[in-house]
Amino acid sequence: MKKLVLASLMALAIMSLVPAPALRAQDTGTIQIKDPAEYNAYQTATTQSDPKAKAAALESFLTTYPQSIVKRAVLDLLLDTYQGVNDPDHMLLTATRILQLDPTNLRAIFISVYIKHSQCGKTSDAQTCDDAAALAQKGLTAPKPTGTSDDDWKKLTSASYPVFHSAIAQDDAISKKDFKAAENEYTAELMLFTDAQAQTQGLIDTLQLAQAYSVPGAGQDLVKAVWFFARVWDFAPAAYKAQIEPKLEYYYKKYHGKLDGLDGIKTAALATTFPPGTFVIPPAPTAAEQIHTMLTDPTIKLPDLALSDKETILAFGTKDDAEKIWEVMKDKQTPVPGIVVEATATVIKVAVTQDAKDAKVPDFIVNLKTPLADKDIPAVGFEFKVQPAAELDGTYDTYTQIPAKDASPAKDASPGTPAIPATDTAPATPATPATAATPAMPATTQSVQIVLREGFVQAEKKKVVPTHKPSPAHKPAAH
Repeated sequence: MKKLVLASLMALAIMSLVPAPALRAQDTGTIQIKDPAEYNAYQTATTQSDPKAKAAALESFLTTYPQSIVKRAVLDLLLDTYQGVNDPDHMLLTATRILQLDPTNLRAIFISVYIKHSQCGKTSDAQTCDDAAALAQKGLTAPKPTGTSDDDWKKLTSASYPVFHSAIAQDDAISKKDFKAAENEYTAELMLFTDAQAQTQGLIDTLQLAQAYSVPGAGQDLVKAVWFFARVWDFAPAAYKAQIEPKLEYYYKKYHGKLDGLDGIKTAALATTFPPGTFVIPPAPTAAEQIHTMLTDPTIKLPDLALSDKETILAFGTKDDAEKIWEVMKDKQTPVPGIVVEATATVIKVAVTQDAKDAKVPDFIVNLKTPLADKDIPAVGFEFKVQPAAELDGTYDTYTQIPAKDASPAKDASPGTPAIPATDTAPATPATPATAATPAMPATTQSVQIVLREGFVQAEKKKVVPTHKPSPAHKPAAH
């Protein structure tokens, strides 16, 4: 979809930006080439029928006559020729040469921005992205040339300004990691489109806007992210809907808690690019509210909850609810399955939940009853499980809720394209079978650190392979 939409956009925009016919060599009362040799070279170059031969002849003319009075006209024609053979590298070089003569030439700026914008999207090279954005800013402030009518100037700017805003937004997201600024630029771009244009050439950047709103940080707004993902889903070709829908459902469920009502949002997004001022999505109950509801369920047996579920209640529950689960945990011995983050002879720090494992921070600290020998201290990264595997045990002693920290923007392989996990958190290995699962919580919220005393390590139980004595050799009967 991206290639098709962008290709169409460039074709439409460049068609709108094609200037009046280049000045001819001997237009009456305008420009005259007095040198016969230069005139003949000009005529030979400009009348070539084969595009490649024409480009070579025009380049030769500029090399031979670098100060020619028709230099600018030849560069315009050369740009047309390279465009005709789809040679973006030479188009960019030629546009740069035009800008050296005419720094505010909108067509040359547009082509330079478009090509660098495309390169930025492919390589994520910060300098390329910055260059595209700087040129785009210049294009947005370029003055109307003398002699250009208001109608013609409107056509030129209508074709070029959306691309300029898109390039600036892409630079904000990729190079500067400023997703709030990217949102403003993508919004400015989409506001320049008619509804029909927004459904086609504006669709890719509608997706980029949705993704910018989904990134954790100051610019995150999951309500708007859901709207724009729904808008893209509405108009994306059928083959791409399957790629958009998981993101749409993920962020809707993350904000709302479940998928009811999503079809209505898809229908509403058909009507307009931007959500109406009355658009709201009811948020899901808070983690504490979900936990409290779960704890009031008479069928839930608190001692039978998985270790990761107990930890979630301690981390996100209200003080009363956390104390309720702590009452059934305190002074109880338990295995602590998890990955070693740090270990000494007397203390082993372990990451139990998937969030803790991903962040490589300990959520369980086990103080050992008897110091380990140096050879028995587990290495960082070692995973304790339950017997017959190596098992770490301890007795619950204290817990501490750790407040949330400000989330940092996620780093993505593809700018504005955040990786979408299948669920909010991956399941952790339970210490005991769970009878209920607590709500999945985002990794950037508060957590808990649990301390155990009287810890000890049970070594892995090796399987004993029975040995069999060979049976006496069978001797054949004598004949």
